[in-house]
Amino acid sequence: MPSQKVNSKSKKKEEPVILITNDDGVTAPGLRNLVEAVRDLGKIVVVAPDKPQSGMGHAITIGSPLRLHQVTLMDGVEAWSCSGTPVDCVKIAHDKILHRKPDICLSGINHGANHSINVIYSGTMSAAIEASIENIPSIGFSLLNFSLEADFSAARKYARIIVEKVLKAKADKHLCLNVNIPNVSEDLVKGIRTCRQAYAKYEEEFNERNDPAGRKYYWLTGKFVNFDKGKDTDVWALEHNYVSVVPVQFDLTNYELKAKIEQTYKW
Repeated sequence: MPSQKVNSKSKKKEEPVILITNDDGVTAPGLRNLVEAVRDLGKIVVVAPDKPQSGMGHAITIGSPLRLHQVTLMDGVEAWSCSGTPVDCVKIAHDKILHRKPDICLSGINHGANHSINVIYSGTMSAAIEASIENIPSIGFSLLNFSLEADFSAARKYARIIVEKVLKAKADKHLCLNVNIPNVSEDLVKGIRTCRQAYAKYEEEFNERNDPAGRKYYWLTGKFVNFDKGKDTDVWALEHNYVSVVPVQFDLTNYELKAKIEQTYKW
């Protein structure tokens, strides 16, 4: 059974509890780099999927059991692998491992971009949003490089800067930040910009192929197209070598449209 290593009733002042997860799996280099970036800022507890879960969005496991296994990640870091999705990891960490709300939840560092519309599909960001739903300030980090051999030095530097500021500011319990780091060397990063999500999407098609038995199957392909020419977007910032920070929320209500509907339809 998971150990109760975090006791919220300790008489002495506790260091912050930092829950770290991802969607690339517990062995992913991006997760290790995130742990290394913040490991001296609090008590680190890692709960991450036992296999890659990219593109899972906000999926949860309801038709099969979840399993937890303690793993060795690095000295001094409590780490668990979970058979479920990134959102499952946040839920089960809160209920069965920490037995309390962590002070902050960090997700990533994702291998690949999560700017613009990617936030909808991203397991990385869904884990962060789940934490926000549970009143836990959260940040999702992504590096615009899919390679397992990517250079994470700039991502480590800016992840630490952002986490330190959020911890010191005693962030709102529903704070959720989507942070993307450009794929350039540390000396070429110009700084951090608070942005809005760009209007962009994938123009997709399914390539039709045949397997060795002659049966058809389909492979999703496409390209990312940015329709937003604003200079305050995450896509613009990343194209100009800034770290982009987009505040996101789980309330999907379109309040402007709501007001128009109330005036137009008179239910």
